[in-house]
Amino acid sequence: MLNITLLDGKKLKFPGKVNGHDIAKTISPSLAKKALVIKVNDSFKDLSTIIEKDSTVQIITLEDDYGLEVIRHDTAHVLAMAVQELFKDTQVTIGPVIENGFYYDFSRKKPFTDEDLLKIEEKMREIIDRDEPTTREVWDREKAIEHFKKKGELYKAEIIKSIPTKEEISIYFHGKWHDLCRGPHLTSTGKIGKAFKLTKLAGAYWRGDSNNEMLQRIYGTCWRNKKELDDYLHRIEEAEKRDHRKLGKVMNLFHFQEESPGAVFWHEGGWQLFQSLIDFMRERQTEAGYREVNTPDILDKTLWEKSGHWEKFQEHMYTTKTPDERVFAIKPMNCPGCVQIFNQGLKSYRDLPLKLSEFGKVHRYESSGSLHGLMRVRSFTQDDAHIFCTENQITEESLKVTKLILDIYKAFGFEDVILKYSDRPLKRVGDDKLWDKAEAALLEAVKASKLDYLINKGEGAFYGPKIEFVLRDTIGRDWQCGTLQVDLNLPGRLGATYIDKDGVKKNPVMLHRALFGSLERFIGILIEHYAGKLPLWLSPKQVAILPISQEFDDYAKKVSAELDKNKIRNIIDLKNEKINYKIREHSLSKIPILMICGSKEQESQSITLRRLGQEKQDTLPLREALNLLVKESSAPKI
Repeated sequence: MLNITLLDGKKLKFPGKVNGHDIAKTISPSLAKKALVIKVNDSFKDLSTIIEKDSTVQIITLEDDYGLEVIRHDTAHVLAMAVQELFKDTQVTIGPVIENGFYYDFSRKKPFTDEDLLKIEEKMREIIDRDEPTTREVWDREKAIEHFKKKGELYKAEIIKSIPTKEEISIYFHGKWHDLCRGPHLTSTGKIGKAFKLTKLAGAYWRGDSNNEMLQRIYGTCWRNKKELDDYLHRIEEAEKRDHRKLGKVMNLFHFQEESPGAVFWHEGGWQLFQSLIDFMRERQTEAGYREVNTPDILDKTLWEKSGHWEKFQEHMYTTKTPDERVFAIKPMNCPGCVQIFNQGLKSYRDLPLKLSEFGKVHRYESSGSLHGLMRVRSFTQDDAHIFCTENQITEESLKVTKLILDIYKAFGFEDVILKYSDRPLKRVGDDKLWDKAEAALLEAVKASKLDYLINKGEGAFYGPKIEFVLRDTIGRDWQCGTLQVDLNLPGRLGATYIDKDGVKKNPVMLHRALFGSLERFIGILIEHYAGKLPLWLSPKQVAILPISQEFDDYAKKVSAELDKNKIRNIIDLKNEKINYKIREHSLSKIPILMICGSKEQESQSITLRRLGQEKQDTLPLREALNLLVKESSAPKI
């Protein structure tokens, strides 16, 4: 008798071996119709997989996250199938599932066009309508290599050669078309549905190596139903409108250029925004008991060797050798420098927790292909802090950091935040006993916060476990920003100690903490979240004063002087242009308040206010308008 245990603990008995479809049918006919694949113990398998031993089985449907992943995987196969039916000379290479969809890389002499995408999409729908059955075969390695070589599929043959000898060579057939794949897959192409769309073309080097052939990549997106697809396409459309690179140019905030790839050239307005964030954060940190420090940008290689960064992070570090043969690295992280400040002078347990904050500029090498405006750069500023504490203080301090981060996000309009807890990675420093302590303490803090959290197995930093704070913007995109990491390794490696109450020297625990993460990236997120319409207190230019004609320039200058006295950032537009032209120009540059003045305003010592995105105008006495703007332009309290 074969025992199958379901997720809810219920046990099913079968007289002999059984497959996934039979198990689903035994549970209910409706579940059998919805079943896509199964999870047997810890492995995902096809519905047709034969189970011969007692096992725990989960029926995966489209309601499960993995069910959507399977649909996307099958859609990638159908994409490759459609391409080869339409363009016989094309070789297929790899086609993985990615966030929100899939892609497939092709080798073809003639470039694909946008018109080709429409043809391919139509062919994919035809293949789905044909409802081609899906089957799996395991082939002999040499047979598989020879088969794909004869077909002209040289990339597939190369992939098979690279598969470890202990692994099966798994071939999936959709009708007659077949591909090398681990699976699992649906029972037929008709199960995919039609909530998909091909989205764009791109180039990609074979195996990511620029020395190899440039392939053609087709991206697509796939969802459970048409509504989810339409919602996603709407988000993409909105994201394009909100692209911080375009808005940054319109708002004259920053630019990039090839002479310094991945580094930001901040213009006056962008730098004002940058400093407003720092001022806001500095005040909040001071209130929370942090002491601000600053450490050198360049440090000797020996310090990075002691910290472990040289071994684990060297490929991302910029280094230089001086005439006296010393090797230095531009800091990719602020932590080792901060420990040096802690090490100055004897510390007691009474000094802990000691919270040292730093707006530190760091430099990390990223491949040029991964750079993306403010979101992915090589040079950025971290709102870093390092909290030196005892083991008993970890949970309490972690909770304080969590509350500070969530309160600050709320001040910027981000209230939908998820916590992700990440434990030890494969590549790490330190003893496992230290990791046990660090992980237990941080997880306790996560649970004590009473917030929803996810576990990212093996995704911690190389020196300790961490929490990531993921915020959701106004169009539903998730951004990982703040982090909190418990480090029981670095203080010991760099000789940080304090005198405990029993008179013994001990290594402190070090909490690494960032709230925005990268200020550059957070600014990019803010611009896209608000579509450029930043809150008044953050806007680089808060008010534009627009005289209707040159006759009222002097009154406009008087208004500007009053705004200056009240520390409201403003500009006067004295161009000899019509007022409608001025309104349009400054609205496009996202200035939140327009002050219009003409004869009526001059005579009554008033001003007409027009807010960004509104056609309604309000005329107020100048003093009343000033009081209103002073109140609105104050940074929010938390």
